[in-house]
Order: sequence, then C-alpha cells, then structure tokens
Amino acid sequence: MKKVGVVAKHLSLSYGKTEVLKDITLSVEPGEFFALLGPSGSGKSTLLRLIAGFNQHQGGSLLIDGKDVSGTPPHLRNVGMVFQNYALWPHMTVWDNVAFGLVERKVDKKTIQQKVEDALDLVGLKQYAKRRPSMLSGGQQQRVALARTIVIEPQVLLLDEPLSNLDKQLRVQMREELKNLQRTLGITTIFVTHDQEEAMTTADRMAVLDKGILQQVGTAAGLFDFPGNRFVAGFVGTANLLEGHISHVNGETMSFNVNGLGPLTFPHPPESTLRPGAAAMAFRPHQVSIRVRDEQVDASRVWVEGRVESSEFLGEFSRYRVRVGEVAMVADQAHYSGLAMFPPGAEVRLGIEPTQVRFLDN
Repeated sequence: MKKVGVVAKHLSLSYGKTEVLKDITLSVEPGEFFALLGPSGSGKSTLLRLIAGFNQHQGGSLLIDGKDVSGTPPHLRNVGMVFQNYALWPHMTVWDNVAFGLVERKVDKKTIQQKVEDALDLVGLKQYAKRRPSMLSGGQQQRVALARTIVIEPQVLLLDEPLSNLDKQLRVQMREELKNLQRTLGITTIFVTHDQEEAMTTADRMAVLDKGILQQVGTAAGLFDFPGNRFVAGFVGTANLLEGHISHVNGETMSFNVNGLGPLTFPHPPESTLRPGAAAMAFRPHQVSIRVRDEQVDASRVWVEGRVESSEFLGEFSRYRVRVGEVAMVADQAHYSGLAMFPPGAEVRLGIEPTQVRFLDN
C-alpha cells in the first residue's frame, strides 16, 4: 500500500459567527502516526472530520497525497474512519460488519472472503466471525471497527478517540495493539484524543490545539521539554507556571522576578534570546528537589523555602503542594518503601534545576 501524506494549508472553518478552526497549517508525513491533542472544544475532532470530508472548510486547502481534496466527497477520498462509539451494525455478525464496505463497493465474493479473513486475522478476531457486536467486549468491538476500516485499504486511517469508552487497563493494552497494527500496516494514521498519555505513548508526532488554534507541533519529548507557550506547558504534562518578569540579563546570568515571591537568579540559558519583560517560568514537578529546611543541599540548584500545604501519595511518587511566599509550587518525590512523607505544615526547601527551567513570553 502506498504511503501518503496529509497537508493542511491555512484551514479555517466557522459555524455562523463562531470560528472553530483558525488558520490551521500542518503536515502529516507518509506512514506517520500523528495525534491531534487538545481539550474539549479545541477543534481537534472538527479537523479530523474535515479531513474525512464530513465537514467543509471555508478557507485554505487540504491535500492528500499531494492532491487538493477540498471539494471531494467523503466516499471518494479513500480514507477510513473509526468513530468513538465504533458505529457497528448490531444486527450483523462480525463477519458481515467487516465485509460491509467491500459489499457496498461491489467487490467480488472471492476477494471479499479473502480480505475479511485477512482483516480479522490481523486484529485477532477470526474465531469471533459469527458473533454479533453485543456478544463482544469493548476492546473486541473496537477491533471489529478497526478491521472494518482497514479491510477497504484506505490511504489514511482516522481515529476519533477510539479508546475513550474503555477502562484504564484495557486502554493501555489497546493503545499498544493500535500502535503495533499501525506499524504493521504502515498506513498514515491521524488519532484524536484529549488524553495526553495516549498521545505521548502512541504518536510519532502530535499537534496541540486550543480554541481552534494550532499551538505547537512536535514529538512527545519535544513538546514536554520545550513547550512553545504557557498553554502547551500546562497541557502536555504537569508544570509549575510562575508569572513574573525578566528584570536583568547579561552574558552569564539572568534575574527573574516572580510575582508574589521575588527575584531568583539563574544561569543564562545557552542560545537563548531572552529579553527583559513579562514572562512565565515553567518547570516540571519531578525536576524539583524537596528537602527538610536544615538539610545540606546541592549548590547547583536554585533553592527557595516554603511550607507543605498538602500531599498526595500516587504510588510511584508523592506529590506535594508547597507554599513559597505567595506562590504555590508542586514538587514530586520518588517513593521508596519506608520513606516517610512530609506532613502538612512541614518546613521544607525546594531546589529548582536551572537547566530544566523554560521561560515563556506567550
């Protein structure tokens, strides 16, 4: 099967006066597993349905395999879509559900027989061919929906939150199966989710959307380590975001005056174009060291003193909310058997690793 790319150029879509997609430009590489990530109402499902042909944009262009399909109806785009609720025919067997698209295309019976067998074998459901969807688990129904879609050999596979109806343990299993299936087929896949963990563990790259605006595109590690703005920093993973302003920058150091806390001095980030002005300081809770107030500490970190307000035991780590001046910071501490937690009210010091801090001006 030929691998094809999907390119959006300045796409815009409105419902009446409500702008749903605003000047979206992005490129999905041939054979790539690409995720559209964002909160509810961000426009990610609208963009997916636009690629499928169920929505029509008012501005820009959409290219599949280099051809503009802006005015092409869904059935002529050669894309396959798996819906959130799977949309299986309840009165049909698994076999008939999978064969449905081929029957509609008037494919000969011998070819249908072979293609359906191959598709069911690929998703591990050959033995369930005669069952109806109601006799299957949620994960099995999802596999049927996938088989029904891939049996028609689409150039692009579109997945609209296909794991959202499954419990957590099954979601983890199914996202691994989904990734393996995509790798086996080599089909260009675009996956919509609001779950950052799903996107980060499955996708080669992802696009983060908010309020119809494309915020940033990159790999999971790239977006996590180098967020482009405040929204991405707060949405992809958990982050401390401290507002303030950069008051001094020279060749070696910089001073960031945190609102409600005061000035902190950091080494000047290499290859940075920081300038004095309003900004936010972003860093991850697991990059913060938490120590008792009088403990000897690592001088390479920037230390501040605070008081524990609350704590959560999350198994692999404990998460603390610490009041530092007028600012609340979050720090994670890896958990080991026998390690006592800091109680509420404990006087502590927090050590911020300078190399992990990002300064954002938007």
